[in-house]
Amino acid sequence: MRRKIIVDADAAPRTVLEICRQAADYFSVALWTVASFNHCINSHRHVVVGNAPQEADIQVINMTNKGDVVVTQDWGLAAMVLGKGASALSPAGRIFREDTIEFLLEERYLKAKFRRSGGRTKGPCKRNAGDDQKFKNSLFFLLS
Repeated sequence: MRRKIIVDADAAPRTVLEICRQAADYFSVALWTVASFNHCINSHRHVVVGNAPQEADIQVINMTNKGDVVVTQDWGLAAMVLGKGASALSPAGRIFREDTIEFLLEERYLKAKFRRSGGRTKGPCKRNAGDDQKFKNSLFFLLS
């Protein structure tokens, strides 16, 4: 089976989608995007799903095979992707690894618990050109 890039496109920046297109062309791999019908994604291979919680994630995991590269900022989805023998990469360029994903999931749980009790956590920093370069470097590394 041919490997592919699958993008959880519900929250993927446009620059990330463009870098994925460049990588797919360069490495001659298929690029698939998955997003709810609430998003307008311009892609040759795009799967539209409903807007129910986790619907895009379920579609991504069902499409994922060993050796694929999945772009997502969802740590839970990244853990499932790693379990299928695929690679997972965040739009910020973080390569998710099996030896650290459990820590990230625990961190996510603790932060959610803190927010439910009225606490506030810091959101992500504004995206910049350095983030795009880091993402590109990581994606090309995973595909090579």
